[in-house]
Formats: sequence, structure tokens, C-alpha cells
Amino acid sequence: MKLMTGNANRPLALAIAGYCGVALTEASVRRFADEEVFVEILENVRGEDVFVIQSTGYPANDNLMELLIMIDALKRASARRITAVVPYFGYARQDRKPGPRTPISAKLVANLITVAGADRVLSVDLHAGQIQGFFDIPTDNLYAAPVMSADILARWADRNLMVVSPDVGGVVRARVLAKRLRNAPLAIVDKRRERAGESEVMNIIGDVRGRFCVLIDDIVDSAGTLCNAAMALREAGAEAVVAYVTHGVLSGGAVARVEGSALSELVITDSIGSEAVAASARIRHLPIAPLLGEAIKRIADESSVSSLFD
Repeated sequence: MKLMTGNANRPLALAIAGYCGVALTEASVRRFADEEVFVEILENVRGEDVFVIQSTGYPANDNLMELLIMIDALKRASARRITAVVPYFGYARQDRKPGPRTPISAKLVANLITVAGADRVLSVDLHAGQIQGFFDIPTDNLYAAPVMSADILARWADRNLMVVSPDVGGVVRARVLAKRLRNAPLAIVDKRRERAGESEVMNIIGDVRGRFCVLIDDIVDSAGTLCNAAMALREAGAEAVVAYVTHGVLSGGAVARVEGSALSELVITDSIGSEAVAASARIRHLPIAPLLGEAIKRIADESSVSSLFD
């Protein structure tokens, strides 16, 4: 087994390598003067089982191209099997046609990864479960819920917990977390999105008075939805509001928005590398290297990955 990474999130790759007890494969992933990506693998990988660790967060297109070119380089270097480990799968929100003459970019990216030469894909909390079906190769979708629930119980077990979905589409995800939190009650924030990147809270389904509310979502981008939901929950009588989100995209003024919001804390995994988060007192990283490392070891050993979530 060999692990390889690009420039998207090297600290996460190093943590995974430490968990697996192997060193990262030496490789040069650099740019030409015109910003073309060039990859050179500096070790023999012939006949090896190689895992390429690369999230496709900001800058999404650069990181995606690095992933594709690394896969192509490994294929041409005769690696036996190539697994694309994509903790954050970019373009996942474009998983359907919301209107006429629009693309399904998640399917396009799936095709690119497959054609580049990947034999398998490993990701965390895909935005939509059907994206697994966009690939014609085996695809494992890991869940951050066990990591989040363990952290919540370690910190807030003595509180009057209530899990809250920030929209109707996230109810299934919230229900899974609520079950792990000793069958905590569930509430839903009903919102109407007027345009992309903006949301308006309309109503809260459930009684949150006196509750310690835990908002759960898979992606936080502009943070508008979470901040609006937190304000609505506090106005409805919630004792406090914290948010647990798998992928912290946090574009634009998202960090400042969280700092000035009704959220007591925003907890995100380290699936996406972000320097801005380190400067925020209200945003905390939750390591997922053990989760990904264990999945990688099981794939390499040809043992069960799904049993991680039993």
C-alpha cells in the first residue's frame, strides 16, 4: 500500500499516513509558468495499491486537475490499483438539472476521475447519495456522524440535546445523528431560498424552548443558512446553538459571518484545508484522519468498510 497526495490538504494526508503507519510517496506536484499542473512520481509504484488523497475544495479546478493528473501518472507508472480518496467531493451540489440548459457537473467530474484511471473512489458525506451511482467503479461514501456524535457526547452529554436539520432535505442526516445521540429529539428549520447563496428562515418545526440545539449539515459555504437558522432557534427559545458540519467550504465572508452570529460554536472536519479557520475563536476542527485511515487500511486488506458504522 502506498499513499500519495497533492497540494489540496497535505496536513490531512500526513495525519492519515501517520494513522496507517506508512510514509507518503515522494512526488513532485508543481506548476509551469503558465499554471499548467505537472506531476512526477519519485518512487517506484509498479504493482502497488496506491491511494491518492486529494480534496477538491478551493481552488476547486486546480485541485481537481492535480487529482486527475496524479491518477494518470500512476496509471502510466503501472500501479496495480488506484483509489481516489476525495474527502470533499467538489461539484457535488450540481447533482441534477435545477432548470433548463444546465449541466450535471457532478456526473461530469465522476466521468473524469474514472477515465483518468481510478479503480475506486473513497469520499466522506457526499452531498447526495445518488452521486455514488454516477461512478462506474466501486465508490465508498464514509459518514462523519460517528465522529461527530462522539464529540457531542464528550462535550454536551449533560445538556438537553435536540438535533436540528437546517432544511427539509437534511432530515435523514439529522435523524441518523439523533439516533446516535441516545435518540435525541429532532427539529427542522423550514426555509425558502430566494436565490443561490441566500436563504430565508420561514418556520421551525418542533419545540426548541430550553433545548441545547445541534445543527447538522454536510456543507457550510457562505454560512448564511446556518447563521439564519441559529438566530431563528434562539428567538424561538433555544438555550444555545452549536453547528456540526462535515465540509467547511467557508467562502467569502463566511468566517466573519459565523463570528457575528448566534452560533456558540461551529465544528467542521478537516476534510478541507483552511487557514482562515485557525484565526476564528468560534470555529473548531474535528479530525477525520482516523476514519479515513481505517477505511484505507480495510480497503487494502479487502475487509469490510461498512462495518465501520455498525
